[in-house]
Order: sequence, then C-alpha cells, then structure tokens
Amino acid sequence: MECSFFSSKCMPMSEIAYMERTYSSQFLSFRPLVDVKSTPQFCFSRGISPKASYSSTPNNTYLPKKALSSVEQEKLGAGNLLYQINGSNSSLFTRNMRILDAFDDEYGGVIVDTERLPPNPNVFASMLRFSLSHWKAKEKKGIWLKLPAEKSDLVPVAVKEGFEYHHAERGYVMLTYWLPEGPSMLPANASHQVGVGGFVINDKNEVLVVQEKYCAPAFVELWKIPTGFIAESEEIFTGAVREVKEETGIDTEFVEVVAFRHVHNVAFEKSDLFFICMLKPLSTQIMVDDHEIQAAKWMPLVQFVEQPLIQEDCMFKKVIDICIARLGKRYCGLSVHQLASRFDDKISSLYYNVVDSQEINCIGN
Repeated sequence: MECSFFSSKCMPMSEIAYMERTYSSQFLSFRPLVDVKSTPQFCFSRGISPKASYSSTPNNTYLPKKALSSVEQEKLGAGNLLYQINGSNSSLFTRNMRILDAFDDEYGGVIVDTERLPPNPNVFASMLRFSLSHWKAKEKKGIWLKLPAEKSDLVPVAVKEGFEYHHAERGYVMLTYWLPEGPSMLPANASHQVGVGGFVINDKNEVLVVQEKYCAPAFVELWKIPTGFIAESEEIFTGAVREVKEETGIDTEFVEVVAFRHVHNVAFEKSDLFFICMLKPLSTQIMVDDHEIQAAKWMPLVQFVEQPLIQEDCMFKKVIDICIARLGKRYCGLSVHQLASRFDDKISSLYYNVVDSQEINCIGN
C-alpha cells in the first residue's frame, strides 16, 4: 500500500493493537460505514491527521482508535480522525467524536463555550453524549450549558440527554447537568425580586406622589410613593433615586433605608424584597413619565396619610408612620456605606444604623 503524505510512516495492524492495549482508556472508537475487505495500515505525517486505507480483516470489522496526546486535546476534543474508503474522505467522526469546547469553573464543574457550539442538532447530540462521558470519566461535577436564542434548536437535544432548565432571560436559556451520584449541588435560580420605593418630602411638608396608569381597579384612586424594580447590577440607593427621576422628573439624594418588606410567592412564585428609602428632593418641577404614570404631584403629608386605602391597610399605614417618625428624628434608618470584602475582592454596599455622639440626628427604637 502506498502512502502519499510527505515524510509519512505506515503503521502495521500489530502496532495499532499494541497501542490499543496500552492506551485503551484514552481512545475513541467508531463503527465503519461499509464492509472492509483487507487489513488496514495507518499512515502518519507531520501536521496531518492519520488516514486509514482498508483492505480486509478476519471478521470484516475494525474499530480504529486514536489516543488523546495532550491536555489541550482533552479540552478541545479528540483531534481529527479522517478515514478513506474507496478513495473518498469523510469528516463525519471529526465533527461528531469531539469534546465540546468548554472550560473548568472553580467548583470542579464545566462551562460549555457558547460561542463554539455546533449549529447542527445531530452533530451537537453526538458531541454532547461523547462530552458527558468524557467529563464523567474526569470526575467533573456540574455542567453549565447556555443556549442563546439563535441556537434554540439545540434545547430539545440537551433536554433529551438529561439536562434540566435552570433559568431563562430574554436572549438565552441556561441548562444544567449534575454528573455525580446523588442530589444536585448546583445553586438554584434566583429566588427573589427586589423593589424600591422613594419617600420624598419637601420643605413645605409635601410628599411626592403618583398615580399609576396600569394597576388593579382597587388602587385606581390611590396616590402612592414612586416605586419600581432594581435593575441588574444596580444598588438599592441608586435604584430608588433612578425610579423617582424616571417617573416624576424630580432629582433626589438618598438619605436612608427606613424599612423593608419581605413577602413570598409573588410574581412567578418568587419572593419579593421591597426597600422604602427616604430621599431628599433636589428639584421641584414635575415631569410625568406618561408610559407608566397617570399623574404625579406634591401632596400635603396630612392629606396623603388620610387616604382611606392607607388608613385601612396596616402595611401602608405602618410604613408612613415610620417615615413620619424619621422626619421627627425619633427613628433611625439604615445609611449606606461602601466597604471592601476579602471574601470576593469586591466593593459592597453595607446598610447600617450609625448614631454620631457629636451630632445625634435620631434615636433608634
């Protein structure tokens, strides 16, 4: 048999069998697509993947294997294995018998590289099965698979292989797979949503209030403080200032968190944290956001408190009582302080109560 590669060497079947016995745990295997009639010899050349020309075998079958030669090949895949049958080449096993591109996380798990996923569902299915076997042999733990919207065809393939939904955002779905025996130790999806409300009162003892455009019929006539949700990677105190500005056009300065509410099974069965923040107004001219706000105004504090919905609701009434107590310096809220932590090497916002002996602003109860 002639090998047409530059500086190639032909490896007899006996040497292949010896390599298989030596490195059997690291080899890949495949079944031939056609019957072969003669003993194959493998031709190697520098910089070129091996090819096999088939003649005959005693039982008309052969399962060639190729060792993983480096750590890099383990990460990027099993390498390229091309075979030649009747003069034609195929990259079927090159595509299907590779490990998915991925990198290790700090907890012994694997994060699949989203950018290098194969677009073909069939190729992805073969590579995913092979990768799971490889990662299990390597004693990996949790597998994280992020599938963007443009690769949504791969979602049912992953689910069929045993992946579970973890969470979804506007542009992707995250799936996970726990390889070890026993219950999954992967962290669950976020359990809470975080909201803020801004209690803004001016020098005339007037509260900044709004009426929402979209609300339950029972609250159509209610004048309430501006509220909203914290955005991703946003601080509580900056979120309160932002929401007031967006809904009313009023600029404010954060003073304290005066109270917060915790309730469960709200939207999508998640829990809800709601922080009431005392804010100092820096402007007076109201500009209503007509996308979500019906009206906004400065309302006398007495009139605001006397609203039936506030008087009849113990939660609303208690919040207003706390805010009034803070105005009278009979109550201390939580001010924000930026501190660094060595646990995560990040700056954190720590909210706590401070009483300065030189200038006591309030007395905590």
